[in-house]
This record gives sequence, structure tokens and C-alpha cells, in this order.
Amino acid sequence: MAVLKKFRPRWWLSGRQSESADAHANIALVPPINARYDVRPLTVSQIDECWRLDQRCFVDGEAYSRDTFEYLLTAPESVSYRAVMQNSAMAGFVIGLLEPDHTGHITTIGIAPEHRRRRLASCLMETIESGFQRRDVRIVRLEVRASNVSAQKLYTSLGYSITQRLPKYYSNGGDGLLMIKSL
Repeated sequence: MAVLKKFRPRWWLSGRQSESADAHANIALVPPINARYDVRPLTVSQIDECWRLDQRCFVDGEAYSRDTFEYLLTAPESVSYRAVMQNSAMAGFVIGLLEPDHTGHITTIGIAPEHRRRRLASCLMETIESGFQRRDVRIVRLEVRASNVSAQKLYTSLGYSITQRLPKYYSNGGDGLLMIKSL
């Protein structure tokens, strides 16, 4: 059993710890390869679903608090979107803020583990960039963990460039990288 626990995804195990109907309803099933998604605005009414998804996306202690999500989703300078399946279940989200100098700051993006590798992150990034452009943003910035090579490759493929190393940027002491893109 210990070997199975090591290899089973965390989301699968969490749903198996309780025999209640609620626990079974929360088990994340791998969607079919041809699953269809829609991108919609993300609002404060989806705060709990977004926060729970963030907890699953960032399991190493880097997830935002619910209060942070409340701030991000109620700020007038917020530009936020969500990817949803046909049943309206959230598969991913992106949240950005308009800064006073008209720079767009992508503060967080998360894709549920079972929905990754389906171009959702690219789609959400393109959507938030369009949202920023409608608000006269010409430069977008984001921070990414220096050790997160796959995210760096995604951002580079979308036209972002690394401009600065941010020593000990993350709460666990990990370095970050500042990436910028002109729109």
C-alpha cells in the first residue's frame, strides 16, 4: 500500500479517505482527451472554487490565502478569467492586476493537475493579455519560480523574456525570475 500511495496523485488519495458521498463527489476524474473548455470572466462569486483549485495547484505551501483571493477578485484593477468544462467545473484560472504605470501584472495562474497539457495555460495567458490590451496595457510582467522550467518554457513560447533573477523571492527561500512581454 505504501508504494501505491507514493505514486497515486494527491487528488485521488484525498477523495478516498472518506466514504461519504461528498468525498466521492470531490474526486477529480481525468477528463476525456477531447474535453471542451470555455473561458469566462472570473469573479468574486467563484472565490471558493478558485481558492480550492489554487490549493491543489500549489501544494508546496505557495498557495494564496482566501483573503488574498478576495482582494485580487474585488480590486477594481483586477483582470481575471477562468477555464471551465461543459459542466461549469473550473479547470484553471488566471488573475492579473493593472498597475498604476499601466503595466499588467499576472499575479497567478493555475491549472488543475488533471487538466494540464491541454493548452489551457496558453489560452488563459492569451485571454488575459487581450484583457490587459483593452485597458491600454503595453507591458505585462510576471514572476516564476527559477526551478519551474516548464512554466518558463511556456512563457518564453508566448513571447516573455527573463529580465531579472529575484533571489529568495518565494517564502521557502526559492529564487524567482521576472519575465516581461511587450504587447
